[in-house]
Amino acid sequence: MTDSLADDPHTVSISVEGTRAAITVNGADISRALAGYTIEHRAGQPAILVLYPRPPVDGVVFAGLAQVAVATEAPPAEAIAQYLAGVDPARLQQAVLAREDLDGSPTELTSATLRQLIAWAGGSL
Repeated sequence: MTDSLADDPHTVSISVEGTRAAITVNGADISRALAGYTIEHRAGQPAILVLYPRPPVDGVVFAGLAQVAVATEAPPAEAIAQYLAGVDPARLQQAVLAREDLDGSPTELTSATLRQLIAWAGGSL
């Protein structure tokens, strides 16, 4: 992803019909220039629209009421591996052992470890 998001929100419209999406940013239809997109919206914040352009990128204009970032698509396995490589094992172990949902089952530590990683990935500290 780029180092920064757009400073100002832009007007964005996404219409989906079946497996096709029509995406306009500041009134300009940019659908044909895109390989895909993701959108994230958290309460109290502007939506973040990440656009995955088709090569070449020339001529794509971005504007709207969402923060917009242009990214190259990273394989999910690579992103997951990078995330896991950044986890401090000692901190993870402490967090897992302090969880209140340990249930005494044979897989309780593995299950708790996965739940902890998912919580951290979602932004919970």
